[in-house]
Amino acid sequence: MALDKGKKAETIEKFATAPGDNGSSEVQIALLTQSIISVNDHLRTHKGDNHARYGLVKMVGRRRSLLKYLSRSNPASYSDLLIKLGLRK
Repeated sequence: MALDKGKKAETIEKFATAPGDNGSSEVQIALLTQSIISVNDHLRTHKGDNHARYGLVKMVGRRRSLLKYLSRSNPASYSDLLIKLGLRK
């Protein structure tokens, strides 16, 4: 369920705003989205895994908070990120 190093590094490289950036809101949101997709696939096969479901709900809430912050602080980056990740708002 966790992201492997290669996929994580690829995501960071794709969404980084500057070289060496791995903590900006855009990168955090992209990594959370990848984790959410991974846990969601896991839950499709393991329907009774309530611990993973709880973690999924927490990740979605954290991503929502970061998206709200990004929409206030940098609306242009927010709209670009939604398009890149395929999220709807």
